Amino acid sequence: MQPNRTTRKKLIEVTLPLKVINAASAREKQSSIGAHPRSIHYWWARRPLAACRAVLFAQMVDDPSEHPELWPTEELQQAERKRLFGLIEELVKWENINNTELLAKANAEMRRWVIEERLPAVLDPFAGGGSIPLSAQQLGLEAHASDLNPVAVLINKAMIEIPPKWAGQPPLSEQHTLDHWPGSTGLAADVRHYGKWMRAEAYKRIGHLYPKAKLSDGSEATVIAWLWARTVTCPNPACRAEMPLVSSFWLSKKKGRRAWIEAEVDRSLDPPQIRFTIGGDTEGCRHPGAAPDPPKVARGAKFRCLACGNVPPDGHIKAEGVAGRMGAQLLAIVAEGDRRRAYLAPTREHETIARQAEPSWRPMQKLADDKRAIFCPLYGLDTFDKLFTSRQLVALTTFSDLIGEARQRVIADAQMAGFDAVSAQEYADAVATYLAFVLDRVADYNAAICPWNPATSTVVNSFARQAIPMVWDYAEANILHATVGGWETCLDYQMQCLEKLNPSDHDKGTAVQSDATRLMQERPVVVSTDPPYYDNIGYADLSDFFYVWLRRSLGHIYPDLFSTLLVPKAEELVATPYRFDGDKEKAQEFFEDGLFQAFARMREVAHPNYPLTIY
Repeated sequence: MQPNRTTRKKLIEVTLPLKVINAASAREKQSSIGAHPRSIHYWWARRPLAACRAVLFAQMVDDPSEHPELWPTEELQQAERKRLFGLIEELVKWENINNTELLAKANAEMRRWVIEERLPAVLDPFAGGGSIPLSAQQLGLEAHASDLNPVAVLINKAMIEIPPKWAGQPPLSEQHTLDHWPGSTGLAADVRHYGKWMRAEAYKRIGHLYPKAKLSDGSEATVIAWLWARTVTCPNPACRAEMPLVSSFWLSKKKGRRAWIEAEVDRSLDPPQIRFTIGGDTEGCRHPGAAPDPPKVARGAKFRCLACGNVPPDGHIKAEGVAGRMGAQLLAIVAEGDRRRAYLAPTREHETIARQAEPSWRPMQKLADDKRAIFCPLYGLDTFDKLFTSRQLVALTTFSDLIGEARQRVIADAQMAGFDAVSAQEYADAVATYLAFVLDRVADYNAAICPWNPATSTVVNSFARQAIPMVWDYAEANILHATVGGWETCLDYQMQCLEKLNPSDHDKGTAVQSDATRLMQERPVVVSTDPPYYDNIGYADLSDFFYVWLRRSLGHIYPDLFSTLLVPKAEELVATPYRFDGDKEKAQEFFEDGLFQAFARMREVAHPNYPLTIY
């Protein structure tokens, strides 16, 4: 609250139904709720929409104690607060995310106490993943988002700026069997259509890199994933075998479908060679029993050589990685069996095909030197192209190129449908933006730092936590198959998320790239924001992972956002010591001084009749 404010006290300054808000926020994070608007694009530490809605609503409505003419006694005021709590309790329910009647009721309640002609706009100067601006827009408030990070700005454009422009627009790609295409359903239908065309085109161009697997009965099955392990040469001069750096041999831990990898050492060769077969209680497995212990013996780069038993110092593995001598060996193939997964031993054919992939483009930008959150440069994975296999790079660049081709098809189809030249290009840019977001999701699941989860028998995405990890054995998904990490699966899920936005054509929202210490506002706004917290998350460093692909796919559409090789970092408000030669005090001073300036500027642009809220 601003100290010199003399206007009416708001509900948030007195009380909130915190228990209900917390419970709704926790439920919103559960996967059982299905598609969520936040999953349009990955971002770190997003605030739950439930909490944002509650805070914004309570920030806008008067506390009953400010109106003794209506509620003269404490009992009547408490009764009115209870009524407002009931409305908040409905607003935070996930089932009501697109309840237009409830949202209109909340908007009317906020307008009830407006002194001005209209409700003020809401600004989040650290918009990040966009939870606060989106919640403001859903409540019928004009939403403004700003952030220094171009990836965050584009996410906010995709959530609050682009959808209202095309709300209710029927798709170009389908027969209009429906009379009404509410919200973003028409836009999502077009993104699906052109995204499916992209997948079909990609199959024509790179399908040969994704061969089928042969089952024990001689039939063929589509591969879901290939499982690989990094390798280094054993330093034992009497061995010199290629050591597979495996952290787990489990393939599936499902009851009745357990499967794992068995290692066999061929000592007839010099140096010895390690081969892999499949064990478990599933059909076709050779070795019943239990999964063997993996060669990983401790944290970090501590592995036992499967051929000689030697445990080289972790410095050897680091040195081999930095020198570019770290290889990879195929461990297993996971395919679609008869109503269940089929786990198959690696074959020379599949390994050879994978190694034949020759990418035409590589993201050669360097990863940040933040050893607390970005671990893989210690082992030689210091540029973004090294986070991907050659086959993954070929696939991702193919889909990136196809985004541009799909955009041209949208322009042609829109003009045939009666769009003028400007509108056709704007609509094509919108479709291309969401297709690029699909590509980013695919990249998240198709990097050589994606582990295999034996509990679910699926690939795990790169950002399972707020870091870029070092993964020793990784899963390479079949990007052309409708499986976890596949293009079609990512496309369908993200379009479900887009449909959840449900904007109207009169919603107003803008997202701009701006430094929070230099905010430019023509009129006072209600400020609500979740600023960064010291060095908790290195947003710029982590978002480079997505930036390199967005820049390649959308740089010509958003030239100002993608004018730099990587995300701007010099002005980012984060207490990251590596940017100050490891000096923690200088990093902390930079962060606190910048945050002080940002708060001062927020106070200057904040509407005097409303408190400023900070998460």
